[in-house]
Amino acid sequence: MGGVASRPPAEHDVVARAQRGDADAFAQLVRPHEEIAFRTAFLITRNAADAQEAAQDGLVKAFRSLARFRREAPFRPWLLAIVANEARNRRRSAGRRESLVLRAAAEALSGDAAPSPEGVLVAAEERARVLRAVEALADEQRLVVACRYFLGLSEEESAVVLGIRRGTVKSRLSRALDRLRETM
Repeated sequence: MGGVASRPPAEHDVVARAQRGDADAFAQLVRPHEEIAFRTAFLITRNAADAQEAAQDGLVKAFRSLARFRREAPFRPWLLAIVANEARNRRRSAGRRESLVLRAAAEALSGDAAPSPEGVLVAAEERARVLRAVEALADEQRLVVACRYFLGLSEEESAVVLGIRRGTVKSRLSRALDRLRETM
C-alpha cells in the first residue's frame, strides 16, 4: 500500500500545482531540465555567462507563463523553447558571432570505460575534427545537429526548441549530415 504513496506524482499533477503558484512544484518540474536548458542556451549564445543568464531568464519567464502551458503537452520542449528564445534574444542584442565551443556538450557523449592513452588521443583528435566541421556549418544546420546529437533531443523536441517544423528539422539535418560527410 505504501508503494503508491511513495511514487512520484505525474508531471501533469506537478504542473497543476505549479500553475496554482506552488514554487516548490515548479522547482520540482524544472530541476531535471536545468542542465539541458543551460546547454541549449550555450549552443545558441556561444558564451557561458550569456547562456547562464538566458537559462535563468527562461526559467523565470516559464514560471510567469505557466498559466498558458497546456498540461497534456510535454513540459521539457516547452521549457527549452522559452530558454532558446531567451538565448536568441541575448545573442541578437549582444551582436556577437563568436566561434562555438561544443566540447561541453560533446563530453557527455564519451563513455569508454578505460581507453588506452593512444585511444584517448585518437578520440580527442577525432572529436576536435568533428567539432570543427560542425562549427563550420551554417547556423541553422549547426543548431539542428547540436540539438539532435549533442543534446539528444528528438526531432519533435528539436522542432519546438528551434521554433521550426519537424520536417524542417529533418531536411536541415539531412543537408548538414551530407555536408559533414563531404567535409570529413
